[in-house]
Amino acid sequence: MYVSYLMDETPPHSAEELDVHRAVSDDGTEIAGHVRGHGPPLVLVHAGLGDGVLDWDAALSFLSDRFTCYLMSTRGRGLSDDHPDQSLERTEEDVIAFVESIDDPVGLAGASGGAISTLGAAARSEAVAAVAACDPLAFETLSEEDEARLHDAVERMAGLAAEDKSVEAARDWMTEWANDHEMTALSETGYLEDCAEYVPVLLQTLQRIDESDASSPTDPSVLQQITVPVLILQGSESNATWPWFTASVRHIEEHVADAEVREVAGAGHMGAWVEPEGYSEELIDFFGERLPEV
Repeated sequence: MYVSYLMDETPPHSAEELDVHRAVSDDGTEIAGHVRGHGPPLVLVHAGLGDGVLDWDAALSFLSDRFTCYLMSTRGRGLSDDHPDQSLERTEEDVIAFVESIDDPVGLAGASGGAISTLGAAARSEAVAAVAACDPLAFETLSEEDEARLHDAVERMAGLAAEDKSVEAARDWMTEWANDHEMTALSETGYLEDCAEYVPVLLQTLQRIDESDASSPTDPSVLQQITVPVLILQGSESNATWPWFTASVRHIEEHVADAEVREVAGAGHMGAWVEPEGYSEELIDFFGERLPEV
């Protein structure tokens, strides 16, 4: 469990123990990711308010015996360089550059907002052999009520950030995504404090979503370009937090040719963080059949 070992003094896979893989995105931004394990390459992409290690370190004890795990961080996070352009288009380019810098065909997994970039990368890069979208989002499915809820959450986060209350901003933002059990876990492990530094980066991304006229990675025309197998994982309790989550899953399943949806029992939207064993078991089963041994 995420909570059980992150509360220990020494995590089993601290960032200092990991090798680092680096790539250069299209606009010259260096993108980096910690590396752990052995086996076929599996690139893991973080969500909107995290980085590679913060979001995926809990899963390493389950995945690193089967895969070489790349915990990449997009621009402005982790060891990656910062850049003023935090648009979804640039984030997708970061993922593509990173997976294409690895010699072998890769498995690609992303959670929540990170799943958006992984789907976009799968549509555009032949380096991706299979994709797992863990509790993915699709802005195309937002109802007017959902849009208002999201807008209010962004405004609250921006207001707290302007008052130099980054931890409060991170906590308030996460209440929209996590259920009570997950919020307790994220609070006890210090995750909210650690990810608070990325509040300004996330705000820039959200602002660019409103301004951009580029095709979204979850636009049907983009999803229909994905030819590799796609596993969509969803926590069985996620819909109780926000029905938009299930609408997003159905939208992606409908428009991807080779898509399979599996539920992780008892998990919410933040299950990949709080219930890493259940998600890891599904990733091992899916990628173990689709990634060639190296």
